[in-house]
Amino acid sequence: MNWTWFLFRFNGRIGRAQLWLALVVILGGMGALAELVARTGKLLGRAGDVSFNLSDIFAVLDPETFRDLTGADLVPAALHAVLTPLFVWVFAATAVKRLHDREMSGWWLVPFFVVPGLINQFADRLGGETLTMVTGTAAVVLWFWGFIDMYCLAGDHWPNRFGASPLPEAERRPRSARTKAAREHAAWDQHSELEFVPHIASPPVGEAAFGSTSRPAK
Repeated sequence: MNWTWFLFRFNGRIGRAQLWLALVVILGGMGALAELVARTGKLLGRAGDVSFNLSDIFAVLDPETFRDLTGADLVPAALHAVLTPLFVWVFAATAVKRLHDREMSGWWLVPFFVVPGLINQFADRLGGETLTMVTGTAAVVLWFWGFIDMYCLAGDHWPNRFGASPLPEAERRPRSARTKAAREHAAWDQHSELEFVPHIASPPVGEAAFGSTSRPAK
């Protein structure tokens, strides 16, 4: 596998298994870097845990994130500013290729990821329980829809406008062949339903065995 294309480029298609693999790579990378930063901080005399999360990208858009920042928080904040966009890039690149496999534009990440993330970040400041409940429900529905579509449903088994199928060659089936087979099957069914075969009576057993007899003319 070309890992540079897989993790960083937006063209082409990947299947469900590859998207789950990308998620494992992202979470594993976050955990490893968080551990490395925490150990480095302890060596420098600063104790504390550091964590990375894809939702951190939305915290950058929130002014409240920077108001209570202290001098001790500057190093973790700088690391988040540098590394979180890297993880988001990998997530976006792999998610877009998976959407392509579903024959969907990469812009579907906006309702599936961006909108729920923004709602989650600013929900407590929208004002009013009803509005908060409605927007929160909308965020859950959009997130669940995106999860099912991207992580659970199968993609096209044939080439589409975004490229060739990521399935192995033995499992691929060209769209033209599939359409032709469907047409032939439908035509055969229709013919069998409408075909009328007239009944042809067979001669009596005696006549079939001995031949027909004619009456003498009077």
